[in-house]
Amino acid sequence: MINISIKEVAEYCSGTLNEKAEKMAGEFINGASIDTRTIEAGNLFIPFKGENVDGHRFIKNAFEKGASVTLTEEPFENTVESMPMIHVENGLTSLQMIAERYLKLVNPKVIAITGSNGKTTTKDMVECLLADDYDVKKTIGNYNNEIGLPLTILELDRETEISILEMGMDQKGDINFLSRLTKPDIAIITNVGESHIEKLGSREKIAEAKFEIIDGLKDDGVLIYSKDYPLLNDLTYGVKHPPFEIQTAGTSADNDFQISNIIQTDNGTSFEISDFKVDIPQLGTHNAMNAALSLLAVRALGEDMEKSSRKFKQLQVSSMRMEQSVHQSGALIINDAYNASPSSMKSAINTVSEMDYSRKILVLGDILELGVYSETLHKSIGDHIAGLNYDFELLTYGKQAHLIGEAANIECGRHFNDLEELSNYLKGMMNNKTVVLLKGSRGMEMERVNDYIW
Repeated sequence: MINISIKEVAEYCSGTLNEKAEKMAGEFINGASIDTRTIEAGNLFIPFKGENVDGHRFIKNAFEKGASVTLTEEPFENTVESMPMIHVENGLTSLQMIAERYLKLVNPKVIAITGSNGKTTTKDMVECLLADDYDVKKTIGNYNNEIGLPLTILELDRETEISILEMGMDQKGDINFLSRLTKPDIAIITNVGESHIEKLGSREKIAEAKFEIIDGLKDDGVLIYSKDYPLLNDLTYGVKHPPFEIQTAGTSADNDFQISNIIQTDNGTSFEISDFKVDIPQLGTHNAMNAALSLLAVRALGEDMEKSSRKFKQLQVSSMRMEQSVHQSGALIINDAYNASPSSMKSAINTVSEMDYSRKILVLGDILELGVYSETLHKSIGDHIAGLNYDFELLTYGKQAHLIGEAANIECGRHFNDLEELSNYLKGMMNNKTVVLLKGSRGMEMERVNDYIW
């Protein structure tokens, strides 16, 4: 984690030391925190002024827990002189400035990952392929925004050789900011779906927002994406004489590396790329794509893709992402409830449709933040289910998910407004010939079904 002097902290964020901090200027901080609930001894405390909470109220508490120094937006005459402080104009901006300077100091190879779906899984895959040979640090959980990403950077050790940074967004310009802050060596765009369509208005605008990842990409860097997404392809063609290299992978023959012979097994998924076979302990065609893009990142670092691909057997991805467990009834539960978009829900349904179980139950919750597109996109999932021509059993939950069932027109379908009631109903349906998919937006907490059925 960050380990620099108090004087350097002030220099990094153009801050001013108070008298107490001046006397301690040569002392070193060890880590940084924005939350006194998790702050540790030696940390730099960074308070923010928010709409509802002012972090400056907790400065005394931060020192009681062992903080070395704090930033403050308050004038020194309004603060306690005995506490070492660095005055700054804005706490958040200062956090970002410190992270940018510290990243330059550590100077790792930066692999940036964005996309509508699959960011975290791809991040986990890249780490899996590189961790044996490099000192690698990846984004903490979903710390992928203008606050979380700088905090991730401040967790880097001086010895870190590769930093894998997940980049999320809420609106146009977010990825541009994160990319320019971190200046990636390798940029990966996993896909373009419908997430954020409520704010951005179209998949074209979503693609443009994701494509902002090239804005900070180094001239000698590598952009990795799939030509299976024409919207990304169109944007790439619009960049005349890009200084960076472009590498693509996907099922389309137009890609530099074509994915073929995708087979789902009891243990995961296998596919071929560049004339060799890859096995991953993850279900789904979409995860074959994530794995292929990860292999291109490894290739961009000069590693052998085939040799590296053998490391996938060690893969451990973050929870609630096609996570499998066997219920006491013998049923296989696939917990993909971390989040959902229309495209990721369809992908998960496709995966279940290909599995060798005689009874397939889809437990689907609302997809949130779709705005005026909500009705159309929920119905599109129902249409997708109907088009698969398989006798699924469908249980839906929420204010909008009933539209999925209506469009799917499934005989064995039922809607619930209470998740515990749904779970009790599901419990009586399961046996050792059953596979159950749990999928919905984060706010729907579909993973709670797992708690109720045990």
